[in-house]
Amino acid sequence: MTVSSSFITCTSLSYAWPDGTAVFDDLQVSFGPGRSGLIGLNGSGKSTLLRLIAGELAPAEGAVRVAGDLGYLPQNVTLGTALRVDEALGIAATRAALHAIEAGDVREERFAEVGDDWDVEERAVATLDGLGLGHIGLDRTIGELSGGESVLLRLAALLLRRPDVLLLDEPTNNLDLYARRRLYAAVDAWPGVMVVVSHDRELLDRVDQIADLRGGGITWYGGGFSAYEEALAAEQEAAERMVRVADADLRRQRRELSDAHVKLARRKRYGQKMWDSKREPKVVMGERKRQAQVAAGKHRVMHEERLAQARERLDEAVEAVRDDDEIRVDLPHTAVPPGRSVLTLRDVVLACGARVEGGFELRGPERIALVGRNGAGKTTLLRTVAGELDPLSGEVTAHVPLRFLPQRLDVLDEEATVAENVARFAPEATDNRIRARLARFLFKGDRAGQRVATLSGGERFRATLAALMLAEPAPRLLLLDEPTNNLDMASVRRLTTALESYEGALIVAGHDIPFLESIGVTRWLRLDGELRDTTAEEIRAETAGA
Repeated sequence: MTVSSSFITCTSLSYAWPDGTAVFDDLQVSFGPGRSGLIGLNGSGKSTLLRLIAGELAPAEGAVRVAGDLGYLPQNVTLGTALRVDEALGIAATRAALHAIEAGDVREERFAEVGDDWDVEERAVATLDGLGLGHIGLDRTIGELSGGESVLLRLAALLLRRPDVLLLDEPTNNLDLYARRRLYAAVDAWPGVMVVVSHDRELLDRVDQIADLRGGGITWYGGGFSAYEEALAAEQEAAERMVRVADADLRRQRRELSDAHVKLARRKRYGQKMWDSKREPKVVMGERKRQAQVAAGKHRVMHEERLAQARERLDEAVEAVRDDDEIRVDLPHTAVPPGRSVLTLRDVVLACGARVEGGFELRGPERIALVGRNGAGKTTLLRTVAGELDPLSGEVTAHVPLRFLPQRLDVLDEEATVAENVARFAPEATDNRIRARLARFLFKGDRAGQRVATLSGGERFRATLAALMLAEPAPRLLLLDEPTNNLDMASVRRLTTALESYEGALIVAGHDIPFLESIGVTRWLRLDGELRDTTAEEIRAETAGA
């Protein structure tokens, strides 16, 4: 099948969770040739839609049609540790037949197994090399690979198959900067239909169009994520302008209805006065009264209809304005004076073997980005600073209160409410004070009383962030480990605005360069065997050529 004739079509698609909650109801969407970025809030159904297209889930109603061979890279990649690389690539049988033929086995079934795929080994090695996996070889086992290498290996298997349609669900999760560059290059070179779900800005800026999944429907925007943001900002500005116009019209219609009631009441009093004075024949006055009542009724109905229409226009205008609230919180007690010593490391050897030679000093409200390959020891370093791990040797001294936000977000009690969890970190704070501060983290009213186990991914992240940032004593050093992993774009924006209010020191381990730049990083450190200074430009240049 040619690239131009490949497509995905979802017709009247309906799907609900086991508890009956609707995810999609009569969804209509098509994906044609080119790269489409599928975005939306956590829980909006992005991964579910990919699974429906891939055939892993069956819709309650409607149909999915895929024209062409389909390849699917799920969000959670699991491969057996005993599996060999060639088995994971799906070429083990063909490769075995090739080797048998080379050794003199000319049975017909050997040739049938090979078919036209005589260069399968060369293509496999070239595909692995293109993703930076040329060093792993075809005979190694999966257990010898890192998590990021396993993700790229699954992608290599798909590319080797050369499907017409490719679905990628959060493919950059758990990939370091070097692996991400390899994946970006593969996306840039993709010739067929691609649908990618991601929160990675750099990846989404490489797509041809953005599909925004919201409220069970999809809105299309041309270009990558930056173009989408510009178009959305213009849309929202127009929507907010329409709200102001509709609100002014509603107020005007209310005034006109009120004025109409006053006029009608005045006419009624005048008519009653004429009736009481008997200045005209009773029949004439009765007819006049009847006509006045009819006219008054028509007048009232007309104004009430106009008022109802004005309300409807306002509701429609308000609905067009997105309610992606931002965290706004003041944290003055987190402030660290310039020059104040925050953290000292001296001749530290981490449990993973990485080293901090000599002395390292963090002073004042510095914002440090900690980068490096997967497995270099970034998480180990943060856990050592947080006191969760002991170094093999050397000294680690924190001079201020600190808090650690791990990747797994496992610091909260699942069965306790959001407010109760925050109270654990601030035992002296009153319930009213906790709830007032939680409202600034968008947990207003009953939401503060939700059990953590019932929260969505984005809500759980906000609750964890609130618990750490509202802790007492106030943390003057925050350690964040891959904070944007599995966060939708709205949650990343909320994290950024929350960190704008934070006045203490930060150490953030991550691979998301645009995010790190957005939070005002003042110093870049690379951990690769040892800790040393670097720059964003050096990181970009090095990973671009990786």
